[in-house]
Amino acid sequence: MRVLGVDPGTQVTGYGVIETGNGTPGMGRLIECGVLRFGRNNSLPHRLAELHSEIALLIKRHQPSVLALEDAFYHKNVRTTLVLGHARGVILLAAQQEGLDIAQYAPAMIKKTVVGAGGARKNQVGAMVAQLLRLKSTPKPPDAADGVAAALTYILRS
Repeated sequence: MRVLGVDPGTQVTGYGVIETGNGTPGMGRLIECGVLRFGRNNSLPHRLAELHSEIALLIKRHQPSVLALEDAFYHKNVRTTLVLGHARGVILLAAQQEGLDIAQYAPAMIKKTVVGAGGARKNQVGAMVAQLLRLKSTPKPPDAADGVAAALTYILRS
């Protein structure tokens, strides 16, 4: 089974693809992780279209069966929360169009599952991702590690 984990954003979106089963040891094997970056000067509709396109390409390239997506967190700035909701919407659309199973987790749930504490910092999440997947180094940048953590949350909670 392959799981695509995504930490959504309209400027930077982190992602990670993990494969489990087929004799894969431990939590699975990291296939790919990274970030998708979108121009700050581009309009929101343009960035959302780019995000949808990039997520659709990741799905086509890796053929995951599951999308694990970080839920929106409630920010003091309502606009930030609303824009993040738009990003989540286009990611969900891309996954639904390809028939993926979809799991959504609150940020604190991802941190608690991977690190053991819902208030863990980004560097702690990255360190535990590296440990759980037996990686030589922490996935960089931290948004990529957060995408991998979302995928790990699905694996650990299934």
